This record gives sequence, structure tokens and C-alpha cells, in this order.
Amino acid sequence: MSGAGKISLALGGGAGLGWTHIGVLRAIDESPLEIAAIAGTSIGAITGASYAVGKLDYLEDMARNINFRNMLRFMDPHFKRGAVMGARNIEKELETEFGHLRFEDLPFPIAAVAADLRTGDTIVMKSGNLVPAIRASMSLPGIFKPVQHEGRLLVDGGTALPVPVSPVRELAPEALCLSVNLQDDFLNRSVAAGIAENGNREPNSLAIVKASIGLSLRNLGRYSLALDPPDFAMSPPVGHIDIQNFTRAEELIDIGRRETEKVIPQILARLAEQAA
Repeated sequence: MSGAGKISLALGGGAGLGWTHIGVLRAIDESPLEIAAIAGTSIGAITGASYAVGKLDYLEDMARNINFRNMLRFMDPHFKRGAVMGARNIEKELETEFGHLRFEDLPFPIAAVAADLRTGDTIVMKSGNLVPAIRASMSLPGIFKPVQHEGRLLVDGGTALPVPVSPVRELAPEALCLSVNLQDDFLNRSVAAGIAENGNREPNSLAIVKASIGLSLRNLGRYSLALDPPDFAMSPPVGHIDIQNFTRAEELIDIGRRETEKVIPQILARLAEQAA
């Protein structure tokens, strides 16, 4: 396909909600569209890299079969200074699947986004070894230990750029950009957190904290997209699922596929207009 049929993807962070991205990629693969580049934050970086190296089948199989027990095995819980999860098993899994691949080895450009806790800078990693970049991008503060990488102290990119539109535009400026924001469905997230509209019972402190964090993430995502709007923006309705729940892959993949199938005709129409 010519360059006119290509799109770039900005895959947002969202922890367990990130399985939605698998459905997005499946729908695109079944369409006439071709992916020119992917930039991902956190779980978006993992999914984008898995797709680029031909490991999406493996990721989907793992996602569909994950349960609480093997999730704990992957997370490697401990209570050492700086984090409650060690993620050694995640690192081993990444090394097994990606080996010593470098960004330069991939069939199309990808980028992984992290944040530097020392400077506050948004760090876009698009060259060098793949594994440390992905590991840094997914380092949820307080959950996973920050990654020391090239003199920086890196944590989850969602703290700085939850939906990485500008990085993927730099990778493929000629392509239409589709963003996938997993943090936008605040109303359903509020209900799921136990803060129902007009409820007679006061919510507990945990519910208030979860809803407040969800609101901050929603607003950060919206501000990010307002500063650098994509050509097409998706906000899948996933707020009813807890962001920390990694066991709802089947439902999330279906949502991702369904929502993408809705927007693909619009993208194809735009491409046809450009070609006319």
C-alpha cells in the first residue's frame, strides 16, 4: 500500500485497560490500513512493541489467560524501598520475547514514553535497546521500581504524556494519526469506584482517592490531546473496569475492536479525499 494508506497510532497508558489496544490492532490488521508508526505509553508501549516484533498473538494469549495467581507471579511482590513490586519476572519475560532487539531493528518506527523524576522531562525513547525502554515506560510510581536509564530516573510515561500524539507524529509526519485514550471514561469510572450519582451513602476514603486519581488522569489526557490533537481520537468506554484489573482481556479486546471498526470508515474516507 502507498504512504497515503498509512496511519500512525498513539496508544495511551491504562494498566489493565491496555488490553483494549490488542483489539484496536486486530481491527486495523483486518482493514485496508497499514501502520506507519506507533508511540506508546506504559501498556501502550508494551502492546505496540509486541505488534512490531510479531508477538501480538503471544500477548493476546497471555492476556486472555491471566488470572490473579499468575498476575502476582509476574508482578513479583515485595516491600523494599521505593516500590511494592519488583517486576523481575516481567523483565525476564520481556527479555525472552524481545531479546536484544533494538528500536532500529523493527519493521517500522516505534517509540516508548517515560518521565524523568529528577527533571520532570517527558522522555521519548526511539533508539537503542527495546527492553529497558519498555520497562521504564511501564514503571508505575510506587508500584514498580523506577528504571535508571542513561543517567535518568524513569517512571511510567502516563505521569507526563498519557496519550503520545506528538512523538508518533515525529515518527511518521505523513500519516494520519489515530489516538487511543483509555483514561477518558470518567463517569463510568466514578460509578465503579463507588461514587454513584445522588447516592445516599457517603463514599469511603478509598473510593474518593480512586475517583480523584481517575479524574486527574482524565483531565491530563484531555489537556494532552488539546495541545496536540490527532486526526482521529478514540476514547473507548472502559471506565467500568478497574484500571488495576488485568483479568478482563476478553471484554476489553472486544471493545477495542468494536470501537476501531467504527472509526476505520472515517479514516478511509479522509484518505480517499486526500488522494482525489
